[in-house]
Amino acid sequence: MNTAKDEVKAILDKLPDDCSLEDVQYHLYVVEKILNGIERAEQEGTISQGEAERNFSKWTLN
Repeated sequence: MNTAKDEVKAILDKLPDDCSLEDVQYHLYVVEKILNGIERAEQEGTISQGEAERNFSKWTLN
């Protein structure tokens, strides 16, 4: 498993040389959210696309 430092290095290697600190922060934020979502899905499980659509339709006005 990669360390946090390895993950940051990989992100930095993919970004252009002229990126801003804000660009770096954004990409770190996105990666963190994705990894947290994957971990949560593994722990709590997931729902089907159909179930998600049914839930979404209940929460929105159609």
